[in-house]
Amino acid sequence: MADLWHPPKELVDNSNVKKFMGKHGIRDYRDLIKRSVEDVEWFWNAAVEELKVEWFEKPRETLDMSAGPQWAKWFTGGRLNISHNCVDRHAASWRRNKIVFIWAGEDGEEKQYSYWRLNSEVNRFANALKALGVGEGDTVGMYIPMLPETIISLFATLKIGAIAVPIFSGYSPKAVRTRLQSAESRVLITADGYYRRGKVIKLKESADEAAEAVDTIEKIIVVRRSGIDVPLNEGRDIPWKELVQHESAKCATTPVDSEAPALLLYTSGTTAKPKGTVISQVGALLQSSKEIHFNLDLKDEDVFFWITDIGWMMGPWQIIGVQHLGGTHLIFEGAPDYPEPDRLWNMIERYGVTTLGGSATVFRMLKKYGDEYVEPHDLSSLRMLGNTGESIDPDTWLWLHRNVAGGRCPFINLSGGTEIFGCFLLPLPIMPLKPSTLGGPGLGMDIDVFDDDGRSLREKVGYLVCKKPAPSMTRGFWKEPERYLETYWSRWKDIWYHGDWASVDQDGFWFLHGRTDDVIKVAGKRIGPAELESILNQHHAVYESACIGLPHEIKGEKIMCFAVLKPNFKASVALKGELSQEVVGSMGKPFKPSDISFVNDLPRTRSGKIVRRLIRDAVLNKEFGDMSSLENPEALKEIKKNDE
Repeated sequence: MADLWHPPKELVDNSNVKKFMGKHGIRDYRDLIKRSVEDVEWFWNAAVEELKVEWFEKPRETLDMSAGPQWAKWFTGGRLNISHNCVDRHAASWRRNKIVFIWAGEDGEEKQYSYWRLNSEVNRFANALKALGVGEGDTVGMYIPMLPETIISLFATLKIGAIAVPIFSGYSPKAVRTRLQSAESRVLITADGYYRRGKVIKLKESADEAAEAVDTIEKIIVVRRSGIDVPLNEGRDIPWKELVQHESAKCATTPVDSEAPALLLYTSGTTAKPKGTVISQVGALLQSSKEIHFNLDLKDEDVFFWITDIGWMMGPWQIIGVQHLGGTHLIFEGAPDYPEPDRLWNMIERYGVTTLGGSATVFRMLKKYGDEYVEPHDLSSLRMLGNTGESIDPDTWLWLHRNVAGGRCPFINLSGGTEIFGCFLLPLPIMPLKPSTLGGPGLGMDIDVFDDDGRSLREKVGYLVCKKPAPSMTRGFWKEPERYLETYWSRWKDIWYHGDWASVDQDGFWFLHGRTDDVIKVAGKRIGPAELESILNQHHAVYESACIGLPHEIKGEKIMCFAVLKPNFKASVALKGELSQEVVGSMGKPFKPSDISFVNDLPRTRSGKIVRRLIRDAVLNKEFGDMSSLENPEALKEIKKNDE
């Protein structure tokens, strides 16, 4: 097989997954994946043991599917708590003085917390929440950026059996209000403001506006970060320090049922009412730590760093997964390329980061600045790379792999969703890899590719599905069970339909081709936008691109592409023709773009996802709806102007 990267023997021999295979008499990683998906109960029981889950009461049964796979229950009868597994037990062990996380502020401020210190702060805040009347089953809104108090809030909420509702700090008041109303949160945690690209984002003002129409909100807890003056509503608003200053550093953890809700995670809601996905205590704990232990090979000495936000699934995924394993992770405020384009590389060097993950859009942005910002930094600490949120093109995959990590690191390209608090697809670090591949099914995840008739498909693009339940699958949508069934379980009987295009090549490597709702259908021929974009992005003049389908009276749809050029390249008719021929040469004449438009930027969320649906709406002059998750709404104005 051409273009294969093979992991170094030392990495393979010392990997967590290889040692696990040895314990269970499994010689080949393919056999491990096969056994884990054929016998999911065996695997998840073995994972509980491997990951050293601590129970208050051990479960009676591993899996109960008496109500069907849609409503599967895991580890029934068991009682545990995420906060105990991620904080308490480590603070009482030899890890008490180990650094659990590092926080890097945009203004240069830095904080480091040990497990012991975190435990004390979590206990104080948990006591404060209980004093406010928050208890088991209550929801706590978290409209806050990545700060130390964010982690404290998360574990304090879980410690008392309440449900954390993380909300992206870049959302508009309207978007926040919708989520708080749905969750019926009694308490909202926010900050006065935070730094982003040299400016103070005034968060408390947005929180006040959001909370105005939410009848259930009784208290707003305000973290002082930026130092700006903010109005405090007497009787409702409480400064964080004032709230916790007299609370005890001791607090008993509440044992909760394995199936008890831990997280209420809302999808972005740019097209409709946001979906509240309900992630259980055992699901959130197991899925995140399983992936970080087996696939990202976390060791005690590692420093784990994913470019994310608490409001996106990968934020709590990192926090819970790394801390369950007793690891160290890095969180930061601001943007990875501010105040200088090498901020990310500087943080890796400064803190000895060993695992770096993020989205393809962020990595393309950093690649655009050039290797001159990478080369001065010592990045030899890196041992794992990761990508999520969107497909990564081969050119960016190779740049990260070679130019950033020196060709020595496994590239753990992963894909799943908020709805499963983890991944369907991701490689193991002991696998050979092709650029951009997702490797194969995650351990314990029975994944397949179906054609229109529900038959397993290979070497062609089809629908990504999951054929068996997993512990982290959402326990429905918050107070909307029918919508949950319609969204994921209505296409094929007892099969989870995820809405992604995927394929498995002749060598058994899995690839994603975009969302099915982004798919372009030209004269009956389907193509995912990621496939077209990979072709354009490999051109020496192109920084990144986005492709959409537009209505065509004869073909059904035609292809339109938007490209952002690298510095020192200018838009021209000749370049447009050259790019068009690149697509034709790779995909054939039926997929020749009807037009290629050059723009300065593409609309993206703060987590780095390019929002193709909004590009299409701009071209078709449709209403955008809620755009509060966008980092750069001005990009849509340029697209709209170009099309006029």
